[in-house]
Amino acid sequence: MTKIGNMLIAQSGGPSSAINASITGAIARGMGSTKIRNVLGAVNGMQGFLDRKIINISDQMKTSEDFELLIHTPAHALGSSRYKIPKDDAETYGKIIQILKDYDIKYFFYNGGNDSMDTVNKLAAYLKKAGEDIVAVGIPKTIDNDLELTDHTPGFGSAARYVATSIAELYLDTCVYPLPAVTIVEIMGRNAGWLTAASALARETGLPAPHLIYLPEVDFDPEAFVKEVGTLLEREKQILITASEGLRLSDGKYLSDTGAAEDMFGHKTLGGAATVLEKLVKDNVDMPKLKTRAIQFSTLQRAAAHCASLTDLEESYQCGYRAVEAAVNGKTDIMITIARISDIPYVVRYDEGKLEEIANKEKKVPLSWITKGGTDVSEEMLVYLRPLVTGEAGEITREGLPKFFRFNLSKVVLPWEVK
Repeated sequence: MTKIGNMLIAQSGGPSSAINASITGAIARGMGSTKIRNVLGAVNGMQGFLDRKIINISDQMKTSEDFELLIHTPAHALGSSRYKIPKDDAETYGKIIQILKDYDIKYFFYNGGNDSMDTVNKLAAYLKKAGEDIVAVGIPKTIDNDLELTDHTPGFGSAARYVATSIAELYLDTCVYPLPAVTIVEIMGRNAGWLTAASALARETGLPAPHLIYLPEVDFDPEAFVKEVGTLLEREKQILITASEGLRLSDGKYLSDTGAAEDMFGHKTLGGAATVLEKLVKDNVDMPKLKTRAIQFSTLQRAAAHCASLTDLEESYQCGYRAVEAAVNGKTDIMITIARISDIPYVVRYDEGKLEEIANKEKKVPLSWITKGGTDVSEEMLVYLRPLVTGEAGEITREGLPKFFRFNLSKVVLPWEVK
């Protein structure tokens, strides 16, 4: 049976340079479908949806320039939240279904990472159990690149390009003065080291940095670290080290865990691994005039549109477009995935993965791609990474500065205004 109604899209989790390219693809497909009357957006994810903060996207996307600008706009154009949908709360699910019915929403899309896919999975299962003729589909996004069933995730390629570019530039900065120096850069990645591994691409510029790479997939040994740094300084005057924020000791504790707070999903709010590593160097490496520096890229690596990869933006757009295509064809409880057909030439296809096989799971860096006693990555990793950072995204500028698209998020609509 052909369902005709409205679609709603929302975003969740941390920002990226490519997440808005995904909703652009979804919006374009939705506005072009005879099965969809209006494309709606929830402001600030599921939390905003429950608060009925819903805008009519169809009324705000007027020109081809609007679509082009949205593709190149970083972070969440619709806002985000980290609301955890309960598993067995009949009142909350009843509220969700009522809102979906009030707005005549037949197609629900959630654009985000692991926890977002868990939300879609729970909602799709509940809708099916309740006998509701509404589909729920996930659109992938995470710079952590840790979603299962997909070769890589939208947002990762652009963040990887930022990391590699910045590491190369930092190393050149480090080499300006004739003093021995150790620079330690902390990169996002709680349990999966994909983004830190991407720092190895900085060597593609002809530079030796990073000299050491530490990922959370391998237990961190402070004693071995100090020894490795000391040995390197005997032959290199300036060295640069990259480390994941989620480095763990052999007892399973995070290196930076000093009573860090937890978010509502139970994840530690990390940050500070580079500072701990810098102190290890200061306290244990005896070298005159040694200069040390700890740097956190922090949120800079998430939404650096000026370093966006064209490959990333194009694939992100396709994931959104194909999510709507799948939904109007009756698919539900799935996430669009990317399958790599070949490295050279780089070729992919788009598939559909079951959310129960994706939600609450993490894809980590294969141990076979981690080398030199856990301090570097293999050529296989570089082959995997290279296509993802390629292509100039063509950032749209005005008088030398980027130009972005913004929705009017305050223009909330009532149900009868969109039926």
